[in-house]
Amino acid sequence: MIRFKEAVLIIAIALAAWASIVPPGGMTGDQGMTFGIVLVTLALWGTGLVPGYVASSFLFVALILLGLSTPQEVFSSFSSTAIWLVVAGFVIGAAITHSGLGARIGALSHSHLSKSYAALIGGLMVLGMALGFVMPSSLGRAAVLVPIGMALADTLGLDKGSLGRTGVAVIIAIGTNMPSFAILPSNIPNIIMSGVAEQSLGLNFSYADYLLLHYPVLGLLKSAVIVGLVLYFFPARIEEAASDAAPVKGSPRRQLALLAILLITLGFWSTDQLHGINAAWVGLAASLVLMVPQLGFVPPPVFKSSVDFSMILFVAGALTLGTVVNTSGLGDIIAHAVLQVLPFREGSDFLNFMSLSLLGITTSIFTTAPGMPAVLTPLAPELAQTTGFSTSAILMTQVIGFSTILFPYQVGPLIVAMGLAGESTRPLLRITLSLFVITLLLLLPLDFLWWKALGEI
Repeated sequence: MIRFKEAVLIIAIALAAWASIVPPGGMTGDQGMTFGIVLVTLALWGTGLVPGYVASSFLFVALILLGLSTPQEVFSSFSSTAIWLVVAGFVIGAAITHSGLGARIGALSHSHLSKSYAALIGGLMVLGMALGFVMPSSLGRAAVLVPIGMALADTLGLDKGSLGRTGVAVIIAIGTNMPSFAILPSNIPNIIMSGVAEQSLGLNFSYADYLLLHYPVLGLLKSAVIVGLVLYFFPARIEEAASDAAPVKGSPRRQLALLAILLITLGFWSTDQLHGINAAWVGLAASLVLMVPQLGFVPPPVFKSSVDFSMILFVAGALTLGTVVNTSGLGDIIAHAVLQVLPFREGSDFLNFMSLSLLGITTSIFTTAPGMPAVLTPLAPELAQTTGFSTSAILMTQVIGFSTILFPYQVGPLIVAMGLAGESTRPLLRITLSLFVITLLLLLPLDFLWWKALGEI
């Protein structure tokens, strides 16, 4: 009997073959084949029938062998800042774990977060949200918080393979990423959207206005919902026997030196708008210091065991998919096709608001979250005429689109954070699917009312 996952893959392969032989309306032959490859890759990622790095390798090989993209285009993702933030995250995480700093910070926060499992999950979410205001990189936030959170899980008796430990990994992965979509400079899609809007439309967004519009619902309310979902899907109890923190190992002097390096790194990350140095290169510089063998933060054996190349391949594949969809013109075709289906009507504000949100959500599934703004931003003037909304309001609905995640692969930092925690990415799907439904049924209507109250629409 064919299971659901196999059925999804078979359907994707059949659709891919059809698109390659008879390209859908508006697509060239090459675009049809590219669309087919994208469908199969998405099916492999979504079903988890093969590891994520295998699906990424399929994407690379298929695009190159069929001559749909050059090797330079396919592998350009390996030179992206996101990949080097991943590497830096692995190194920083290894240093925090190997030195014992993570265990020490976990022990210090033990009394505050060990009162109950709910307090632990809620506290880690608050920490992730707070880091979003001072660190511009979600990968950097994950690199800092994952080792601390997992060390804390160890001290509280949440062993490898337990639901509680998985819940800790999931709340850190999501908490260091999703609330920050509501903070202008804190996630890559936000930055891309504002940059494209400035270059192509001459629009600039205020940090405070952006925060006021998005953070109450997409930041605060959504975070509360996420905490509830994690507690529901990954229930656990902190055992009484684990109530006392275990003795912390490692050199206090080395831990203090590492803390100083991390604070300097955090300082540069927090002030990137002043000095202009990308967060990836700041992280790489910190990693270079930490990898010097004589300093002992990340000895060579620890480095070899801590850098997960399979995770790097997966993230590179997600970036390549977004790039290929955009450069091939598929993104525009998909967006315009969805545009024709959605029921836009001038004067129907709620209907238009929901339709614009669905446009962004649907486009993001194919382009991934970072690629979506580059596809939809040029359509903003046309959408403004169709709906009667201001161009600024049209652009702001993109935030709803790229922050409403259906599949984890759409947001690379979610995958990276789970990898840093040593956990599978599959548990994320329970949260993203449930959160997707709750967002559509509850959070989007509330967000519409909030926008109305502010006079945005």
